[in-house]
Amino acid sequence: MKVAQLSTRYPPGPGGVERHVAEVAARLGRDGHSVDVYTSELYREFPMERLDPGVAREERTAFGAVHRLPVWSLPGELHYPFFRGLEAALERDRPDVMHAHTYGTNQVAVARRFGARHRTPFVLTAHFHPIWSIYGGWLRHRIRGFYDRRLAGPVLASAARVIVQTREEERLLRGLGVALPPVEIIPPGYAPLPDPPASAGSFSDRTGIPTPYVLFVGRLASNKGLTDLLPAFAALARDDAAARLVLVGTDGGMRATLAVRARSLGIEPRVHFLGHVADETLLAAAYRDARVTVLPSEYEAFGLVLLESLAEGTPVIASRVGGIPEFIEDGRSGLLFPPGDVPALTAALRRLWEDPELARRLGRYGRTEVVPQYTWDRLVARLERVYAEVLGR
Repeated sequence: MKVAQLSTRYPPGPGGVERHVAEVAARLGRDGHSVDVYTSELYREFPMERLDPGVAREERTAFGAVHRLPVWSLPGELHYPFFRGLEAALERDRPDVMHAHTYGTNQVAVARRFGARHRTPFVLTAHFHPIWSIYGGWLRHRIRGFYDRRLAGPVLASAARVIVQTREEERLLRGLGVALPPVEIIPPGYAPLPDPPASAGSFSDRTGIPTPYVLFVGRLASNKGLTDLLPAFAALARDDAAARLVLVGTDGGMRATLAVRARSLGIEPRVHFLGHVADETLLAAAYRDARVTVLPSEYEAFGLVLLESLAEGTPVIASRVGGIPEFIEDGRSGLLFPPGDVPALTAALRRLWEDPELARRLGRYGRTEVVPQYTWDRLVARLERVYAEVLGR
């Protein structure tokens, strides 16, 4: 089967969708399919940053090829990456089935047009975020609202299948009030991070950041709840003079704001911005040595970083939003709190900080009972069945 994967970005561009596409492509190739990934030349989408010129724009791989195409975008809140040459690339390669990623993006519109012209089915993994959780100001929200009301219906209806990761994501998508094709709920997988070499030392040895610390992993973006995390950590820091906060992730436009807020709270020397960590052994060490990993987002379709933390035996605290409660059971594999509730987040932090036995129990349960349920092999096996069904095989 010849499969096209269409995604706004792809590694070395960081992010959950990017890793998702890479894992799917690799495993489809291993199963004997020919895979072409069509993506952009972007390292970061907003603020827009292009990949280093040394990254190949056309890359042959074990599964097929990665095509990093040029994009253009309008400025500011009108930001929306448009691909140059995507339709021509699909015309050249003629896939049997297209798999587009991320609701509302240009590649989904292109897949729809190409599919209609050539009777090539496409499936859409929505990675859906409700309008109130997207980054940007009022203009960006109004544009998204227009898309939801006027454009989303025909695009979604033309997909052979829509794939969501959780029941909550399906509920939100149906809330648009448009006709949907058959919907498949397929949770994402987890690929174990590599163990740090014995000679590498601890996370503190490698970074100079002392323990104990609270860890956040994700884009520094406005929808990640980081302006709630800082005051909650400040309250914890008043109780424990040794406590630190480590923020791992590329800047999504919030780093400067967070630095100013940390300064105003008097915790600036104890907040460490590491940026994107490409070395997965260092990322594994960051999870393993953390006292707790916190994900205080306004919304998460799933929250893969929580699985990454639990796989290292480190407990998690997360907002009770999106798909998170469908795999993080409050009090068993982590602690959940209402989004935006700083006192509740503070209480959860203090509870795990002051009760190491509870922290160990939550981390152990997550590692042994939760993480093994989510594998990329299981996801790809279900995708292969979906592809076969839409092709009538």
